[in-house]
Amino acid sequence: MNQDFISPINTQTWSNGRHPVRCVRVIQETWDVRTFCFTAESPLLFFFKPGQFVTLELEIEGQTVMRSYTIASSPSVPYSFSITVKRVPGGEVSNWLHDNLNEGDALAVHGPVGNFNCIDFPNDKVLLLSGGVGITPVMSMARWWFDTNADVDIHFVHSARTPKDLVFYRELQHMDSRLNNIHLSLICERTDIGETWSGFKGYLNGSMLALIAPDFMEREIFCCGPNPYMRAVRTLLQNSGFPMEHYHEESFGATPVDVAEDVEEQARDAVELAEELERTEDRLTVSFQDSDLQVEIMPGETLHSAAAQVGLHIPKACGMGICGTCKVQVVRGEVTMDHNGGITDEDIADGYVLSCCSVPQGNVEVAF
Repeated sequence: MNQDFISPINTQTWSNGRHPVRCVRVIQETWDVRTFCFTAESPLLFFFKPGQFVTLELEIEGQTVMRSYTIASSPSVPYSFSITVKRVPGGEVSNWLHDNLNEGDALAVHGPVGNFNCIDFPNDKVLLLSGGVGITPVMSMARWWFDTNADVDIHFVHSARTPKDLVFYRELQHMDSRLNNIHLSLICERTDIGETWSGFKGYLNGSMLALIAPDFMEREIFCCGPNPYMRAVRTLLQNSGFPMEHYHEESFGATPVDVAEDVEEQARDAVELAEELERTEDRLTVSFQDSDLQVEIMPGETLHSAAAQVGLHIPKACGMGICGTCKVQVVRGEVTMDHNGGITDEDIADGYVLSCCSVPQGNVEVAF
């Protein structure tokens, strides 16, 4: 990389949107986990809030596929960013990345976005809880605090199936050995034949947590991992009387627990509502300006659903108002938007909305 590339005159700052990038390095972290490092085609400072994520725009078998991944690197390393991906059975995109994305390959990313980050919830005492490859957002936080010599007392508790599944093992040990405000605890569910392990064994529980971080009730907690892991952590903390307004978890792409538990009741309500709405004539018209198409929808339907009904494909990844991929501009009419951090206040002021979570309140016109 020459000096002209990183000249402040030529350098721009990253903002939420679509950016062409190139994969410059692939690192094998464990037997089934790889890190993919990216830089921009034009000089770009990749500043983001540690814990946020990007959405990759990929071409797989002739189809455009969008998928969100947490940024594992820290904004303290500003001219590149990385994602860390686990190969999983049936994982269409994750496995494709492992098998096909190589150094030198170009693609586009959207972002960065996400409410799960350590900047918006400052505290001088934090507890990082992670399971499996869910370590990526909290690793970004830990790297940020480590690189900036932040005066933050950090307990980092990571759980893995076996010692060979520990992601960033050597780096975590290095961070723990260098700074006395970083305290590392590793938990392995089991050991395979021939493996030795002197750390915690089994699953994180109340007794183990009290031993690792006796003052956990006083800490800001950031948690990420498989849904069963996060569900167990929430239950543990709630049973301990933890003030849950100080608990934060990464959940993009996952079905919220409350929704999963109430799905049958919601389905019945939806059927009843649909039957009731079919008896009304309160249909709304959504017009798509660029495509010269329009459709009548029932009250409560989203802009994304309206587009699909006339054969328009608005790209989306999370479907929960987090990734920002499905952003469109409303040029006439009003909508209500229940998003989760995937759009900036500046975009909203300019009339942009996330189509997956925006519901027309009357006839609307969309620039799409």
